[in-house]
Amino acid sequence: MLRETTPQFEADDWVLRSEYWASREANRSPKRPKRQRQKGPLILCGHGIHLRVDRGTLFVRDGFTHYPQTKAELRYFPGDLETPERIIIIDGTGGLSLAVLDWFVEQGITLVRIGWNGKSIVTLGGSSSFVDPEKIVWQFETSRDDRKRIEFAASILVRKLQATLETLNACLPSSKEKDSARKSIGDGLKRLAKSKVQKFSDLYAIEGPCAQSYFAAWRGLKLNWKKKPRDLIPPAWLEFDSRSSLLSGKKQKNWKASHPINAMLNYGYAMLEADLRIKCITQGFDPRIGIAHRPDKGSPDPFLFDVMEPFRPVVDRAVLEFALSESFSPKDFVLRSDGVCRLSPQLARALAGRVSEALVACDFTAPPNALS
Repeated sequence: MLRETTPQFEADDWVLRSEYWASREANRSPKRPKRQRQKGPLILCGHGIHLRVDRGTLFVRDGFTHYPQTKAELRYFPGDLETPERIIIIDGTGGLSLAVLDWFVEQGITLVRIGWNGKSIVTLGGSSSFVDPEKIVWQFETSRDDRKRIEFAASILVRKLQATLETLNACLPSSKEKDSARKSIGDGLKRLAKSKVQKFSDLYAIEGPCAQSYFAAWRGLKLNWKKKPRDLIPPAWLEFDSRSSLLSGKKQKNWKASHPINAMLNYGYAMLEADLRIKCITQGFDPRIGIAHRPDKGSPDPFLFDVMEPFRPVVDRAVLEFALSESFSPKDFVLRSDGVCRLSPQLARALAGRVSEALVACDFTAPPNALS
């Protein structure tokens, strides 16, 4: 009897948790000012996502994540202020027509697709974009001048460390590791203020210890679990150990998340990458021309990774505030056969909403020195 009833219990738990996250986000939907276009993104997930143009309107059907589930269908009219500026599709399956892409361009909508592993797969822009010759020249000249490269990278690092310190103070509990991280970051900022950075190795010598001490202060963080007698939680999920995945082999990497918080961070950084890709292009920059970062197989658009750095702590803060304030069920996550941790579709949608709110509040202006 146990073998027959357990799958039903598990299915019921999945439904309950999916409904919980869906209802939470429905209740959080911000109201749009009367004469302002909807700023929040439309976030879609699940199987059977469908978008098409129907009699001049955009028809959207959200995906299915559990059964039973109310069929969510939306329709947007041309010029309607309720139409979102951005549509984010997280994992899932489905399709759209070429007419939809034309409609996006016409209405200034950007489509962002994020994969199951939290990587940004594609960003299709409906926003007006153009290449600004002056900014492209600035990118080329700065990337080829060692002194200018270091000045740019140093200014980026200052902003990143300042934001890191804010996140550290706001989100992490008191500990010796936190005190050590604050001292390390403070020392790093003092070294940068003295302008004694002569080469990139000097920057690495500052950033490396700061990052190491920062994530060391995260060590031991615990999620709140809604546990039932039959719930099984992998030991690796009980406490946060490090930003790098335990499954990445001898070389430390952040992909293949082995802890729920790392899985959340991967989704958050993917949203940040997509957001900055849109901002860079609309401001006339070329994402392919990196300054501090150079193009390689892992970062074909290195300029994005340049300008992402100061905003990573903003994503960290959004993820920490979300993760440490909620109570989770093992059914909120999916443990793959290779040990990788994934977020359930509705949880991923909820997290994406929180990160999106944090990014809207950020000032994504041109990078430091870009227009001087």
